[in-house]
Amino acid sequence: MAHSLSAKKRIRQNEVLRTRNRARKGAIKTQIRKFSEAVRGHDVDRAQAEFRLAVKKLDRTAAKGTLHKNAVARRKSRLAKQLNKLTAEQQG
Repeated sequence: MAHSLSAKKRIRQNEVLRTRNRARKGAIKTQIRKFSEAVRGHDVDRAQAEFRLAVKKLDRTAAKGTLHKNAVARRKSRLAKQLNKLTAEQQG
């Protein structure tokens, strides 16, 4: 257990930040799940809308420092790849 005041404060701060980070990551997972459902349902319009929202949440999370910018770029790339594959199937 922490004894100094600064260590106790750091514990309190870590708890608040951990709660925020978990909420942000949960929101991202939910949004990606919605996108994946749209892709599995072959709904291009809905998938595009969910993709835009997912990218927005990912970018915001990277800006806040919860996720690393390269990790966010990797996830966005994978989602875009799925969307491009879906649109190519619908057109061709």
